[in-house]
Amino acid sequence: MLTTEDHRRDSAGLRYVYPVVSRRAGGVSVGINLNVNNACNWACVYCQVENLTRGGPPPIDLALLEHELAGFLDGALHGDFMLREVPVESRRLVDVAFSGNGEPTSAAEFPEVVRVVRRILERHALDGKLPLRLITNGSLLHRLGVREGVRELGELGGEVWFKIDRATASEVEAINGVPMDGEKIRLNLARCAELATTWIQTCWFALDGVAPDATARAAYCALLEPVAPLLAGVHLYGLARPSLQPAAPRLRRLGADQLESFAREIREKTGIRVVVSP
Repeated sequence: MLTTEDHRRDSAGLRYVYPVVSRRAGGVSVGINLNVNNACNWACVYCQVENLTRGGPPPIDLALLEHELAGFLDGALHGDFMLREVPVESRRLVDVAFSGNGEPTSAAEFPEVVRVVRRILERHALDGKLPLRLITNGSLLHRLGVREGVRELGELGGEVWFKIDRATASEVEAINGVPMDGEKIRLNLARCAELATTWIQTCWFALDGVAPDATARAAYCALLEPVAPLLAGVHLYGLARPSLQPAAPRLRRLGADQLESFAREIREKTGIRVVVSP
């Protein structure tokens, strides 16, 4: 039986398609894992991917992906998958999410993958009914192909969950393992939000026993404030499952009150809607 703690990519025995019970989306999310080699261009300290490596995915077998997604949706909609594998309170499809074991937009075939998913949803009369979501770190929005895929996703009514955990270069380096400053993050964020409905997703936690301080919180709000009118909101969440990275012992969950306090600060300083998942 699937749970919110079980996000195994092989739970359905498929290469690219995997179902999870999403606590943030509130039902069964149909994941599309393009990074089957556990490779990502980031190295987030809280990542739950085992044996994570740097890099991008191997070439995508588009025909296999199409076959897997069509077959899974047939089983979920017309078979007994929900009865066998999903808790009763979560027995509904909530989205198709481009997510998985690395950065999905690093796949050269990303625009074609979006088109494959579009065909399958249309074939199952789910276009416009089952949302599309892209879970991304947003770092590759400077690439034309990535913007092309995001634009098509936006035209389908899909949305992007754009990763921003911290705002200063030193914090991004410490949390996400990449050299990137706030100005570059904001530029990619604006590019994304102009193409598709965009939410920020932020993992908020203590590192080495220290929670993000007032300076870190202020920098985060200052990063978002200029682009606030373009954004749908912020998903602010805590650590839900153990990290599988070497830094795991350095991480600590923050209390719901601390997340709610930061959410209020974001709302007051930026006017952006914030949804909290402790």
